Amino acid sequence: METALTRLAGVRHPLVQTGMGWVAGPRLVSATANAGALGILASATMSPKRLREAVREVRERTQGAPFGVNLRADAGDAAERVRVIVEEDVRVASFALAPSRELIARLKDAGVVVIPSVGARRHAEKVAAWGADAVMVQGGEGGGHTGSVATTVLLPQVVDAVGIPVIAAGGFFDGRGLAAALAYGAAGVGMGTRFLLTSDSPVPDAVKARYLAASVRDVVVTDRVDGLPHRMLRTDLVAALERSGKAAALLRALRHAAAFRRVSGMSARAMVRDGLAMRHGRKLTWSQTLLAASTPMMLKSAMVDGHPDLGVMAAGQVAGVIGDLPSCAELVAGVMADAERALARLAGLTTPA
Repeated sequence: METALTRLAGVRHPLVQTGMGWVAGPRLVSATANAGALGILASATMSPKRLREAVREVRERTQGAPFGVNLRADAGDAAERVRVIVEEDVRVASFALAPSRELIARLKDAGVVVIPSVGARRHAEKVAAWGADAVMVQGGEGGGHTGSVATTVLLPQVVDAVGIPVIAAGGFFDGRGLAAALAYGAAGVGMGTRFLLTSDSPVPDAVKARYLAASVRDVVVTDRVDGLPHRMLRTDLVAALERSGKAAALLRALRHAAAFRRVSGMSARAMVRDGLAMRHGRKLTWSQTLLAASTPMMLKSAMVDGHPDLGVMAAGQVAGVIGDLPSCAELVAGVMADAERALARLAGLTTPA
């Protein structure tokens, strides 16, 4: 199936595996790329050195298939990470927040496809005016940090507002969703939770089992983890966080921030610099900034260490309707076959003029 996304990224299928921290590493990205979709490495939890190693590992596993790297535009070392992408000839750079005009220009000058993620029409218009090649728009159904506007409302707004390819994210898990997104005018769909719940995902089995057992009602939005709306599975830990006071939350944040500094190899100065950038870029209070610093380690506890009751599990609402763990190859083939059938049914409903 050829769309503006497949032509832009050089992939066979208009599907994107989104960059999920601690999850979207070389193993998952390679399996996605080999299946013909666009895999995105999540670099926020990697040092620049580890990012370069991960990029090379994906290339070795895929024999040159296109893939991308997700960056935090407000990271103090964003320029260094961009240099890795350019030097390693990565096809796509995606961003969780809107990158600056200068960062977009540097990547485009090097031939890198730039795809920021946005949650509002005005943000899409801004990055399109700055030269972004495409934009991924995530509706409120999506996992992790999310907004309040449903994909079915946000997507057509963005499609109508910008003249670049739009990738729909938030609430997609099968071929019917892809067909619907294409009908809205999107060039493809991005899926996080659906790729997380594959046999190629590095997430421990005990954590995957918690996702598979969840109902739609078990996927909630809370701001008590890092001070921002965050969609995740409801667990006893999440319930306890929602009951805890500000003092306990800030103490926990400082402890987890120190742990992340040890794991990531970041200096204290670099963490402070990133915290200041995050506070300014996202318009956070100091309290929210400290809480945000704890999130990586709380995610790591579940996604890497396999302790769902000691960490948090970001999840899209689709977690409540997923009940299997296919390989990435099986998932992509199934989604595309279902989409073709859905589009054929729609074509059969039309009456020639």
